[in-house]
Amino acid sequence: MWKGLTGAVLAAVLSLAGIHSAAQSAPGQTAYDFSFTAIDGSPMPLSRFKGNVLLVVNTASKCGFVGQYDGLEMLWNAYKDRGLVVIGVPSNDFGGQEPGSREEIADFCRLNYGVSFPLTDKTAVSGDNAHPFYKWAGDEAGLVGRPKWNFHKYLIGSDGRFLDWFATTTDPQSEKLIKTIEAALAEPKQEMPAH
Repeated sequence: MWKGLTGAVLAAVLSLAGIHSAAQSAPGQTAYDFSFTAIDGSPMPLSRFKGNVLLVVNTASKCGFVGQYDGLEMLWNAYKDRGLVVIGVPSNDFGGQEPGSREEIADFCRLNYGVSFPLTDKTAVSGDNAHPFYKWAGDEAGLVGRPKWNFHKYLIGSDGRFLDWFATTTDPQSEKLIKTIEAALAEPKQEMPAH
């Protein structure tokens, strides 16, 4: 009796904790089902980037990891012609480290780090108010793969599928991240079914 009950309780706890939360996403959902607002206020549907590998990174201008902007810009410049799109998602969720307006954020990124990859408007990436993309990616990644701090990275395949996540401490120029990006870029491009 206890054995069956323990299994049921464990399954319920894991489900509540988000370990099996991928089932919460709509079947067949991909990154292309989501849209952000760009830093200039225009719509930024991720479907605009169909056929590209996406590296989506929540950023913050006053974070101790802000130097990663350099590495992200280097990745963008090295791989954009092969199909990588780096997308920065400024967020004030962790430590209040992105307090500025969209204009201040855009100027900071451009002037201090030469950022030329796409940036979204300031966006919630955690908790109940998280952007729908981040809720989906968090479900796909599982509890441990959700952003815990700034500069958390999600890698999306050229077909819009969730591929992997990388913690804040993973440098954009790390061998691990670059190898994973190169493997994703090497995958044959697949046609997306129409929704």
